[in-house]
Order: sequence, then C-alpha cells, then structure tokens
Amino acid sequence: MPQRKTLWAGCVLALAACIPTGGATLAGLSSAEMGQVETGRELAQSYCAGCHAVGEQDSSPLPEAPAFRDLHHRYPVAHLAESLAEGIAVGHPAMPEFVLEPGEVEAFIRYLESLEE
Repeated sequence: MPQRKTLWAGCVLALAACIPTGGATLAGLSSAEMGQVETGRELAQSYCAGCHAVGEQDSSPLPEAPAFRDLHHRYPVAHLAESLAEGIAVGHPAMPEFVLEPGEVEAFIRYLESLEE
C-alpha cells in the first residue's frame, strides 16, 4: 500500500504543476474551467463549510478555521494538492480527514484560486 500512496502523490504533484496559479479571474476562464470552479465550490460547500468560510464574504462557523478566500495569503493554494489527494490531517481533532480524487483536487484548487483577489 505505501508504494501506491507514493505513486498517487507523484501523480498529484504532476497535476498540481499543471494548475495555473496566481489568482484565476473568472472572466478569463473557459466554460470547462468554469465547470471546474463550480465543482470545486460544491466540494468546498459539501466538505468544508461546516467549519470554514468557503465563499467570498461569509464568516467561518468555527472561528479558528481560516476563510478559504484568505488561504492564498498564507501559501500558494496549489501546494494543497498533495494533501487533498492523500488525506488532509491537521493538528486539531475538529478537522476530519478526507481524500479527494485527482479531478476533484484540480477543481478544488481552481475554486480556491478563484477566491483570490
């Protein structure tokens, strides 16, 4: 199983290298890219909105959970790709571990990038 995880991580890192960074503006996106952004928004709403602010102006229900629109101030959001594919695990018990499929990772990153202003 560790070998599969290593292979998976390599695929995700290769995928992350293909994701444009630096604040994707919605006006310049193709309809396929807009679909990815919408899929990413739906994933964020489904998996994350219970604790995080996932929109442009909402507040995080869990005050210590950072708003997704501010993540790019901490680090390039594309750096989350590997963690999203392998299972995000952080140092506090309130955050559940979950794993996204490669297409979902790309969509989620595109959504986070769309929040950058």
